Amino acid sequence: MDFLTNLIPSFGNFAFTLVFFVIALSVIVAIHEYGHYIVGRWSGIHADVFSIGFGKVLYSRTDKRGTVWQVAALPFGGYVKFKGDANAASMPVAEDGQVAYARDTMLGAPLWARSATVAAGPIFNFILSFFVFAGVLLFQGQPLTPLTVSEIPGFPDEITQELQPGDRVLRVEGVAINYPDGFGAAVADLPSQPSVSYDIERDGDRLTVQGPQPQPALVQSITPRSAADDAGLRINDVIVRMNDTPIYQFGDMVDVVEAVGGNPIEIEVWRNGETFVDTLTPRLVALPQEDGSMRDEPKLGIGNGGLFFEPATTDVGVFEAARLAIQQVWFIIVQSLNGLKQMIIGNINTCNLSGPVGIAETSGSMAAQGTISFISFIAVLSTAVGLLNLFPIPILDGGHLVFHAYEAVTGKMPSDNALRIFMAMGLAIIGTLMLFAIGNDLLFCP
Repeated sequence: MDFLTNLIPSFGNFAFTLVFFVIALSVIVAIHEYGHYIVGRWSGIHADVFSIGFGKVLYSRTDKRGTVWQVAALPFGGYVKFKGDANAASMPVAEDGQVAYARDTMLGAPLWARSATVAAGPIFNFILSFFVFAGVLLFQGQPLTPLTVSEIPGFPDEITQELQPGDRVLRVEGVAINYPDGFGAAVADLPSQPSVSYDIERDGDRLTVQGPQPQPALVQSITPRSAADDAGLRINDVIVRMNDTPIYQFGDMVDVVEAVGGNPIEIEVWRNGETFVDTLTPRLVALPQEDGSMRDEPKLGIGNGGLFFEPATTDVGVFEAARLAIQQVWFIIVQSLNGLKQMIIGNINTCNLSGPVGIAETSGSMAAQGTISFISFIAVLSTAVGLLNLFPIPILDGGHLVFHAYEAVTGKMPSDNALRIFMAMGLAIIGTLMLFAIGNDLLFCP
């Protein structure tokens, strides 16, 4: 009976993780494949099948253009099978040694149409990320100026908290606050103590009140698959002690972690009026450095958003949201490429490469942190999938684009034998990387 009691929550966590992994993957795959489909249709290439998932077909319908839309039993991918393709990898159909080159087939279409159709998948992934990031910005808004208090979490009794919703924060310990620009530098030198003074404006009056550190040891986000995630820490937990050292601000936590390196840390956590003790062991995380390189540094996986309270917000303009969304997509692309480079040259360890198991765990963890976190994770993952598909590896979209570039230069397609060899090589490369990533997830970097 005890075995069953322990198994039920484990199964529940697994089911929760699997469901949100399937949701995230299905959304990203659907957008990717729809990019191929719609641009192919616009380019005059007919799609025989649009499938979400592989294997046994659970549901299908045929539209007026003759395309079969289907959902299959294994929801871990998808494909568009164009007319003239023998399979989802766009290998040609051969009849009596001949390949049909009709205009509405992938092979019979002009080079520009084929290239646009192939490139559309990754591009639609980037577009999805752009719209998600822009949408989140439009929904959440940006902080008011001057900084205004909206919602305040609870704190341990030893921390004096006199701030109220609607207060306009002018200074902290005499230091002028300009949030978010320069905020971190402005509060970096505040004394490490339970409470600090705030100069505020409340209902037209200027007051000085006591409140928590602007950046207290408050858990505002949790990195998936981190020590904090495994220990079950929650949003709005407050870290009050680490290895018998009192913790008053987020910087105190950073100092302790840097001092102990990868050694275990005993932490005392306050949660909703109660405290408990746990032990966490920091894990190495690849972080960008000022010179553009990356370095593995020990981290617990506890994130701090810069303020202990929710700031009141104002609407963000559409153009500003679009600008910031483009910056975010570009940042993910640059950091992903830099991270890959740093792994190759050995500056960071290969545990930074996650496979499907790690991505699934991350999906569940982000879903547990809230809708916005999960939707934002989908956007990040969509950018990563789009970037991966542009790598010049046969069987990926980037490999097909290399074949098209060869055709543009030489005036002819690679031979069938060459295509088969390159496809086999690409499959071997992807398979090897997948096995390596799964090994990281399950064996080497659990």
